[in-house]
Amino acid sequence: MRIHRSSAPRVRHLGRTDVSRGHVSSSQRRTGRAAQARHQVYPGRVTVASRTGGARCPGQPVGVRTAERLTGGRARRPGDGLTVGGWDRQPALQVRVQGGDATFRLAVNVLSRQSPSELLYLADEAFAHPVLDAVLRLPDVFTPLPNQPGSGALDFIRGNLFDRTAMHRMPATAPGPDNDLAAALAHFVGRARSDPTARLFAFGERWPPEAGTPDAVFGFTPGNGVHDVHMNQGNSAQFRRDDGVWQDGGLMLHFPGAQQTVAVFLAFQSQAWHTDDSTGHALTDMADGDHRVRIVAALVNGPGPAPEEETVTLLNTSAVPADLDGWALVDVGDHRMPLNGTMLGAGDAARIRLTAPVQLGNSGGLLTLVDPAGLKVDGVAYTADQARADGLTIVF
Repeated sequence: MRIHRSSAPRVRHLGRTDVSRGHVSSSQRRTGRAAQARHQVYPGRVTVASRTGGARCPGQPVGVRTAERLTGGRARRPGDGLTVGGWDRQPALQVRVQGGDATFRLAVNVLSRQSPSELLYLADEAFAHPVLDAVLRLPDVFTPLPNQPGSGALDFIRGNLFDRTAMHRMPATAPGPDNDLAAALAHFVGRARSDPTARLFAFGERWPPEAGTPDAVFGFTPGNGVHDVHMNQGNSAQFRRDDGVWQDGGLMLHFPGAQQTVAVFLAFQSQAWHTDDSTGHALTDMADGDHRVRIVAALVNGPGPAPEEETVTLLNTSAVPADLDGWALVDVGDHRMPLNGTMLGAGDAARIRLTAPVQLGNSGGLLTLVDPAGLKVDGVAYTADQARADGLTIVF
């Protein structure tokens, strides 16, 4: 990515969700794009129901089933109590959600249409990030979110949500228990189902209510829901029209009793990880130099009266010296501090004192390291809790 602020804000929405497994028809996808802003987020207490129906009480989980519509009928996976199927030969996890007085379906892709077909998957079961300050305050309805930091919108590249090298390929389905994407997603949804205080946040694109048309998986009327619950930038030419910044999809499940948030991130292997800051299109001519220099620690809240000293520790992970002329540190406000004159030997670390205009706020923030081409090399995030104590260094 190149770091700069996008001049064209977009809209995201939030709402409440339920869980099952399947896909969105082509007519539903077209309707969603014509009538709604492309990507949305939807939070709420998890209310899941089977495809055949059952009691539904807003805020109270009642059951879970994964279903995927397959040509020629339906098949049950032995021993797991889940129903497997898919649409257009592209399986998805389908989730039935009660959002206030409305019912929605969440469709989560578990297989790509393009080769390689397996998705990249990461589940952070102790997710701590400043984005939660905005997300956890969202009401249980679809809510517009500007495509910018601090709004609650997601960007897998610019938001420093996770280390992308921690993602791994996951088959859609595989023999045996707990070894495929469908089972992994059903596990987290099932846990939320058993906790009446849990809330599930679905980030994606909504297809609006279809008057008089029952939902194709669960049968409720009117059919409507959320899809594109995955990375939505850096796409190949076939899906380039779907690109954008600060519009990535994902799932977050919040468990108040355990003071825990689980975040699930999905991406296609065909997607690029350096994208244009305005369009989200892939920068295909850029070499991947991620993580050759890492941000390994930061002193956010230095000792003494304001303005406190703030420092960042950089580590050269490569086997050759790193000349940081032309490199910069960029904060959440897009302020830059050049690193000209900084040289890191192979394997060496250096503690660098931050100077204006770059600042690390005590309420949580982001810090990104970019090379002379403006491409992200590394990025970190920290929360207000991590920055609260004076004089303590945060290790990333």
